[in-house]
Amino acid sequence: MEHAKNSEVLGEKIVRVLKTIYDPEIPVDIYELGLIYDVMVNTDDEVKILMTLTTPNCPVAESMPMEVEEKVKSMDEVKDCEVEITFDPPWTQELMSEEAKLELGML
Repeated sequence: MEHAKNSEVLGEKIVRVLKTIYDPEIPVDIYELGLIYDVMVNTDDEVKILMTLTTPNCPVAESMPMEVEEKVKSMDEVKDCEVEITFDPPWTQELMSEEAKLELGML
């Protein structure tokens, strides 16, 4: 049970790191944009992040996943990080948090 607690705490820390990464075209972080579909932490503190991009031909399709991977890997508690990009389901504005929609004047 102890580990589940640690994974949860680590998951929250990872989310804080993800919130420092911004989509270059939109002044909102990738977490609030809804680009992060899943953050999985295994018992070895290896992290797998399932994320999407706003469009498949997004200009940062290469650099953004690398930035996510590097920032999460640089965390002391994380042994390794793998970022997987998926377009299933495709990203829509519905996935954005209220905060992001407010920020972009969509509410």
